[in-house]
Amino acid sequence: MQDKILKIAYDPIYAHPLPEGHRFPMLKYELIPAQLIHEGTITSANIFSPSICPDEVVLWTHEKDYLDRLHNQNLSPKEQRHIGFPQSPALTTRELMIAQGTIECCYYAMQNGVALNVAGGTHHAFADHGEGFCMLNDIAIAANYLLHKKLAKQVLIIDLDVHQGNGTAKLFEAENRVFTFSMHGEHNYPFHKEKSNLDLPLKDGMDDATYLTLLKETLPALIDKTEPDFAFYLSGVDILNTDRYGKLQVTPDGCKQRDEFIFTSLLQHNIPCAVSMGGGYSADVKIIVDAHCNTFRTAKDLYAL
Repeated sequence: MQDKILKIAYDPIYAHPLPEGHRFPMLKYELIPAQLIHEGTITSANIFSPSICPDEVVLWTHEKDYLDRLHNQNLSPKEQRHIGFPQSPALTTRELMIAQGTIECCYYAMQNGVALNVAGGTHHAFADHGEGFCMLNDIAIAANYLLHKKLAKQVLIIDLDVHQGNGTAKLFEAENRVFTFSMHGEHNYPFHKEKSNLDLPLKDGMDDATYLTLLKETLPALIDKTEPDFAFYLSGVDILNTDRYGKLQVTPDGCKQRDEFIFTSLLQHNIPCAVSMGGGYSADVKIIVDAHCNTFRTAKDLYAL
């Protein structure tokens, strides 16, 4: 029997080059695995490079015309502005690898309880368009994959990024086998919110105690109600008090306690979990990286991997 090990999806293509001065902190994708290896939390054995998600699988979630335009570099300037990245063949390949990374994390999570993707959490991608630094919705693609392959009957998406998972909510609005839960800033992007199965809008300036109390009052009942056999966790660190866009006052310790509560709750119910990192826009990239690394450290400790 193979030893259990924390498996992490990562490839150097994740850190896609962007124009100088771009506000998206792409650098974090190479810094997160480097930091985890440097401190001894993981070794290179923990990391796997995903393959490219086949078009057939992407099309269970996204529309063919949109995927064709991504492949053929036919996005309009307006579409590129809405996404926030200039199109390129490498960027499309990156998105397909990140989506496949989340799918492959599902298999490792079924073996080991949890697996994490260094990128992903692209919850602003809709069936026919992208926006907000999201082109293909990795968690939606992976959830549809599990349903299509009959690997799960009921899926719970726990989206704790500070921005509402509007694309995810819209994609699954008519799918009873996927429950979408989004806990996000009330006055934050996207300014038009879609309707998740459960939305918890948060007031500006919310602190650790209020945030964690609300989460602890909500999640256990949600798990009891939905009885999922698989969970996706979008662990955005843009809830931090240092975040340029987040509007909340959650500390790094509060963010870590959030992760601990999610993992403990899922562990208690024996629900495998695939984690995507989501957003983080603190001015100091070290704060972003450390908060994301806490998610990996917490998973490794709690799952004893």
